[in-house]
Amino acid sequence: MRSKYLVKIVSSVVALVLVSLLWVLIVSKPNDGQVARSPLLGQPAPSIVTATIDDQPFDLQRRKGSWVVFNFFNSTCVPCINEHHLLVDFANREATNDNGAELYTVVNDDSDDAVRNFFLKNGGDWAKLKDENGAIAVAFGVARVPETWVIDPNGLVRLRVTGELSEGLLEAQLDKLREEFTS
Repeated sequence: MRSKYLVKIVSSVVALVLVSLLWVLIVSKPNDGQVARSPLLGQPAPSIVTATIDDQPFDLQRRKGSWVVFNFFNSTCVPCINEHHLLVDFANREATNDNGAELYTVVNDDSDDAVRNFFLKNGGDWAKLKDENGAIAVAFGVARVPETWVIDPNGLVRLRVTGELSEGLLEAQLDKLREEFTS
């Protein structure tokens, strides 16, 4: 008799905990882009030599003197799709800035045709870099897409944003970095 009562109490507590966890999952917001730590911050960026999906050569060393933004992307990734309009706005803003950052998409486990079709449909005329064997993602320690990195004109890694970008986050962080860079 007593064990039946105990089973009912334990079952009720477990059910309450499960319902509470489900409620938290339902009402919580997705990660909207978090500035994250990395051992690469403040260090020289990894050496990146690859080609674009249009078979143009790319060597990160040749970008020294410019702010460089890498956005790791896959055309089927929902957070990547959600943040894309923010990247288009960012690229347009940077194109009008004398010290504008160069934006590059690093294609993560996706076909060139799928990426071309996505950008044709959704805009964005910046270069898309191949990462066929995942070496670029490994060099930067990318856990999952999307992930965004900023490299300063001296070639040092200055910022890592994990997850989907939130509106204005990249612009605000880059403006702050530019200010620190010129101080």
